[in-house]
Amino acid sequence: MAKPTKIHFISMGVRCCGNYYEPNDSAKTNKKSKYCIVMAHGLAGVKEMRLDAYAEMFSKSGYRVLVFDYRHFGESDGLPRQLLDIKSQHQDWLSAVEYVVNEKNVTMEGIILWGSSLSGGHVMEIASKLPSIAAVISQVPHVNGIASAMATDTLTSLRLTGLAIRDYIGSLLGKPPVYVSASGQPGELALMTAAGEAHGYSSLVPEKLKFDQRVAARFVLQMSQYNPGRRLKELTMPTLVQVGLKDVTTPPKATIKYANKATSATLKTYDLGHFEPYVEPAFSKFVADQISFLDKVTNSSPDTLD
Repeated sequence: MAKPTKIHFISMGVRCCGNYYEPNDSAKTNKKSKYCIVMAHGLAGVKEMRLDAYAEMFSKSGYRVLVFDYRHFGESDGLPRQLLDIKSQHQDWLSAVEYVVNEKNVTMEGIILWGSSLSGGHVMEIASKLPSIAAVISQVPHVNGIASAMATDTLTSLRLTGLAIRDYIGSLLGKPPVYVSASGQPGELALMTAAGEAHGYSSLVPEKLKFDQRVAARFVLQMSQYNPGRRLKELTMPTLVQVGLKDVTTPPKATIKYANKATSATLKTYDLGHFEPYVEPAFSKFVADQISFLDKVTNSSPDTLD
């Protein structure tokens, strides 16, 4: 398989970096090669945390793929580091799509959005702004801030809120961020602390990657009010929603409720937790279902992507 090409694009003046995958030579004349899957990670994640594995499978199947890091994270620019701002990440998605359309000769009708966890919610929001795109894949998504907050014990939630307020006030005074870890053991002060989640999160990090899993704590104030699942019923393009029934980070009940009200959504459930889709044995099942979904979308679409 050909190695991806390193690319960058500008999002509101900030340089964002990514990897661009072309389909295998044997698949370049296939109709699927006119489509491009745009991908980004969830909470504090970077593209090397198993998104390359998905991208390789999509490329092997005949699709183009762009995987990118948000500003402030990974190889992308942006100071201070590890600053997660939802509106900024939305702009990064729109800029990534614009890059593919302008630089890779892909029509808007050939764009497919792929997100997981926090970005699984992002793609719902972005798709509502881009009604002509081909399809959306949302894997174990964050859909409702209150539902996610209730997955954290009350004492930890209060401590996180206090830290977030401290960080936010400090930002107004020009002070450096106050950070919180994205994952931790039960009882630790972190954003994801359910039993086993810290191991699941860290298992996605390649051995030689220098990874910073901190996030500026002010994100907590945004997360509790972020409800992208409400956009799902507005989407008209085919949308695959994949839910882990044992997911304790993005609780499945809320996602299933939103998906059942969306006429464009195909809901698939799996008897597993939040981080299992990224690794075997669940990885192969998730990717196979995603490719099957995409092949149906592309095979049934009119041949008007030139």
